[in-house]
Amino acid sequence: MSAARGGVLARLPKGDLHQIIAVGSGKGGVGKSSVTSLLAAQLAREGHSVGILDADITGPSLPLLFGQKGPLKDQGHGIEPVITADGIRLVSSQFLVESEETPVIWRGPMVTRLITQFFGQVNWGPLDYLLLDMPPGTSDVPLTVFQTIPIDGMVFVTTPQELSTLIVRKAIVMAEELHVPLLGLVENMGEVRCPHCGETFNPYGKSHSEAIVNNHDVPVLGKLPVDPTLSELGDSGRISEYTNPSVEAISRALRQRIDDLRKRNLKVL
Repeated sequence: MSAARGGVLARLPKGDLHQIIAVGSGKGGVGKSSVTSLLAAQLAREGHSVGILDADITGPSLPLLFGQKGPLKDQGHGIEPVITADGIRLVSSQFLVESEETPVIWRGPMVTRLITQFFGQVNWGPLDYLLLDMPPGTSDVPLTVFQTIPIDGMVFVTTPQELSTLIVRKAIVMAEELHVPLLGLVENMGEVRCPHCGETFNPYGKSHSEAIVNNHDVPVLGKLPVDPTLSELGDSGRISEYTNPSVEAISRALRQRIDDLRKRNLKVL
């Protein structure tokens, strides 16, 4: 990686990637990889060309969710992404190790270098959307992503608890300080429907997402329930088969938000 003046990392070219969208939370365990996968699968169903860069290098889960294995191949003209059954182009550090149990034990510079290679040296081809599944935290890796990859905006994933929204707000403030457009908020695991009586209840209590909406220009794109079917499909590598009106609504709201920001002449292109 080369550095520009003032210590700011040089930006990599965008090429044929129309929309580059980061999906993160600042916090682990909120389901950001599931949201990334569901959004990618929904966009693909709508006829868009989609890729996913798994930027969670030390905790990759996307290959399992899509039922894909490596290795990645490079025939001298760049790295070829793995292509899922529904045509999503995917790269992940999981494709570089021997087995699902093999950990990636790397220091920060190696992790950030791999992310820039995944972005700049993969033959993504023309894509309508490239989604980046971000790791938790607000340090080396997210900073490298924001400073080197020309992101068009970020989607934030949270759960209803106040602790979760507090950490997510830290990630939002980081994105704001680095001038990354805020595309919206997805609240995950907010309610459960009883399979016997159909009644819904909130397993984590009252939602605190309004605190984010009230303090930042971040609309709620939608809410996803706790659904055992989603877990079953994800564990069996078939997450792209999951359909839910909430996922469709989130996709529509995201595309509308991008259009609205474009009209307001902000950074989304």
